[in-house]
This record gives sequence, structure tokens and C-alpha cells, in this order.
Amino acid sequence: MCKAMEDMRNESLKEVAKRMLADGMLTIEKIAEYAGLSIDEVKNLDTERTV
Repeated sequence: MCKAMEDMRNESLKEVAKRMLADGMLTIEKIAEYAGLSIDEVKNLDTERTV
């Protein structure tokens, strides 16, 4: 996959993870699993979201 497409995919996954975090129904571990992100990435998104 080309770099631009990969970047767009990653941004989309991060936006989905942010919505999951805002919903508050799933654990960080489950969000990471479903979105295909690392736990650290989801934790960082959660920190960004709450700042």
C-alpha cells in the first residue's frame, strides 16, 4: 500500500478509536484490539482527548 493510503488508513483508525474512547463502553485493550492499534497508541489518544 502506498504511504499516503497507509497514512489515511491510520488516521481513520485513530478517529474510530477516539469515538470508542468517548463512548466509554470498552477497555483500552479492547479498543486497541478492534482498531488494530497498540495499547500505547490508544492510551496516547485518550490522553490527547482529555487534555
